[in-house]
Amino acid sequence: MRLSSFSDYSLRVLMYLGVHAGRLATIAEIAASYGISENHLMKVVHQLGRLSYIETVRGKGGGMRLAKPPADIRLGEVIRQTEIDCALVECFGAASTCQIQAACRLPSILDEALAAMFKVLDSYTLADLLHSPGQLTQVLFARPVTQPVV
Repeated sequence: MRLSSFSDYSLRVLMYLGVHAGRLATIAEIAASYGISENHLMKVVHQLGRLSYIETVRGKGGGMRLAKPPADIRLGEVIRQTEIDCALVECFGAASTCQIQAACRLPSILDEALAAMFKVLDSYTLADLLHSPGQLTQVLFARPVTQPVV
């Protein structure tokens, strides 16, 4: 399974805000730090706000911050809410055209594997990703800031 860039960016935004707790961060600042598109990041931030992971402050001096403590943000939950489709194979979908689906054991095995993956992800929180925030901050600011893709 490969996470979508939307889920990847969602986790990156949460990590960035977790490292910079206590102050507001902007989309432009986060996009520049990771070298990613501000336009795409706006969609991610909007969704994270709708899901109550972050809160935004409008106006001059505005920005965003975490709406919850990092220990209350489970990685599995974030990924479930940001991934559009976790179907590992075509036969997981309602419109499956698989000819051997009735006799195939693969879907149940893959479903078990996916459940195991989410069980592991559910055992970790954003706080676990921020275990060494100083190192993360150094990495984010040690690399040259590139112009984000527009």
